[in-house]
Amino acid sequence: MSETEVILRVAAKGDGITASGRHVALAAPGDTVLADGTLQPGPHHATPPCRHFPQCGGCQLQHLDEEAWHDFVTSRVLNAASGQGLEPAHIEPAHLSPPASRRRATLHVEGRGKSVRIGFREGRSHALVDLSECTIMHPAMFAMIAPLRRLLAKFARKKLSADIHMTFADQGVDCNVKGFTPDGLAETEALIAFAQEHGLARLTMDDGYGPETHWEPEPVTVTLGGVPVALPPGSFLQPTAEGEVALIASAREWLAGAKTVADLFSGLGTFAFALSGNDGIGAKVLAAEAARDAHMACKTAAGTAQRPVFAQHRDLFRNPLLPDELDKFDAVLLDPPRAGAKEQVARLAASKVGRICYISCNPASWAKDAATLIEGGYRLEKLRPVGQFRWSTHVELASLFVR
Repeated sequence: MSETEVILRVAAKGDGITASGRHVALAAPGDTVLADGTLQPGPHHATPPCRHFPQCGGCQLQHLDEEAWHDFVTSRVLNAASGQGLEPAHIEPAHLSPPASRRRATLHVEGRGKSVRIGFREGRSHALVDLSECTIMHPAMFAMIAPLRRLLAKFARKKLSADIHMTFADQGVDCNVKGFTPDGLAETEALIAFAQEHGLARLTMDDGYGPETHWEPEPVTVTLGGVPVALPPGSFLQPTAEGEVALIASAREWLAGAKTVADLFSGLGTFAFALSGNDGIGAKVLAAEAARDAHMACKTAAGTAQRPVFAQHRDLFRNPLLPDELDKFDAVLLDPPRAGAKEQVARLAASKVGRICYISCNPASWAKDAATLIEGGYRLEKLRPVGQFRWSTHVELASLFVR
């Protein structure tokens, strides 16, 4: 390179891009790439708050200031929309979750003898970063890492490889360890004593045949829409409480006035409970979900709380709601997995449903589904970018389609 270039934007995987199309790692908009390849920080280049950045794969964008990260989240969503020729009538302000707010995370464990490491993988690598701090996890979850490291070191396994899935529930930290089996009564008792001493909400161990509960002094729940719902081990939750509030606020605003709503891919009922009854928008909600544990938790909670939520165990990939079934509802809320909801969206496009609130954790699959809805006669009325995975390239969104 014979001349300096300025970083104009950040690409989908986190690299800065110049006008010539050059990709530069760890560059922020406004940074200057000098002739010798040296990066000169610009006004949007921030000092990373975590000592593990950029080695740790948990974050990719700690070198961006708040404005640049906001622009990245927004542009990811708008670029996905424009790629399918979609133009939203209204673009809502992006929601960005704050630091130390992530309430679910999967950590990896490696050990030999009394040397044990716990953390995230490095970016594009299987190497493990042994965490000594974390600026994204909920503090109560991070506080468990050092004690867990000490506990597992005492067991002195010749070779240890496991995963720890933690969720911050109503009762505290829910901890599920996968790939580790206690060796005898002494280790089992040590695990239970650890859970008791550190106030875990629950400790489950999964040796490949499903989680087995070793400690749960009271049933673990997560409150959704004012309703305590049983939390099966490893269940999906919105990554942050703040992000959940933002998504629910959009859904309530956009679907206000609907008396009947179908919540598709409903999970534990995050949106179903938020929309139902007097605590929501007063709607009667059908909550359709394929995962049996989540379906039963939603069904039981709805019955106990006497909410007008009618849980249906249904695989919407293999058995989507048909147009004549959908036409019975005033509105639909759709929150599918990352792959999107191609089969269900095709039926929605052929239905007469007046409003569809589509929540997505993958702008690319959402855009393809959105194009199908547009072809079916809907218009993209509102679009809201959401950044729950702080300093990550993982972006989410909420959208409203109106027939």
